[in-house]
Amino acid sequence: MNAKKYTAEAIGTFWLTFAGCGSAVIAAAFPQVGIGLLGVSFAFGLSVVTMAYAIGHISGCHLNPAVTVGLAAGGRFPGGQVLPYIIAQVIGAIAASALLYMIASGAPGFDVTKGFAANGFEAHSPGGYSLVACFVMEVTMTAVFLFVIMGSTHGKAPAGFAPLAIGLALVLIHLVSIPVTNTSVNPARSTGPALFVGGWALQQLWLFWVAPLIGGVIGGVVYRWLSDEPTGAVTGNR
Repeated sequence: MNAKKYTAEAIGTFWLTFAGCGSAVIAAAFPQVGIGLLGVSFAFGLSVVTMAYAIGHISGCHLNPAVTVGLAAGGRFPGGQVLPYIIAQVIGAIAASALLYMIASGAPGFDVTKGFAANGFEAHSPGGYSLVACFVMEVTMTAVFLFVIMGSTHGKAPAGFAPLAIGLALVLIHLVSIPVTNTSVNPARSTGPALFVGGWALQQLWLFWVAPLIGGVIGGVVYRWLSDEPTGAVTGNR
């Protein structure tokens, strides 16, 4: 039943956004026991691992419009379900951001304009990276992410290990790209926080839709060309 798939995607994306962005907003620099860049990277990766085992058999656990589009481009997902999946993912990310805002704003001195785990370039890049550098980083990281997803869910890949490969790939992606863009590779994850930050975050949100979607298509198409079994699982189930 498609409604169950869409609900699963909303719940899964809620968890990825809340756990990942929550770790950045609440725990990254907490006095004396902050988890830092490494901890935030693992939080995003673990959110995918846990949900992949929980809902992979229901929806495929995409949790990301770029993954859905990339799997469709790679022949692993029906085009007719792409838009409903993306809508469900964005709803989940916005709901997670709303809950995170409610919790985070309960702390003294909270200021949503400081970022709220939003993605940005130039003055709003953590390292001050240019628009071009941020665009290239997001395209590259998303393409690699799709390549790993396509490969680890291939019919000839070791069974049961796909969630670990995918989650660890996301950890590596964050370790490399947090200083550049605060790491998106996921338009839904970027949209949720941007709505609450407003201003510059909404103005720059376009890049974190365009670049990941391009990267997703590249990764899906390249793996489809490379693989001797391109059709794989029709729904992208992990």
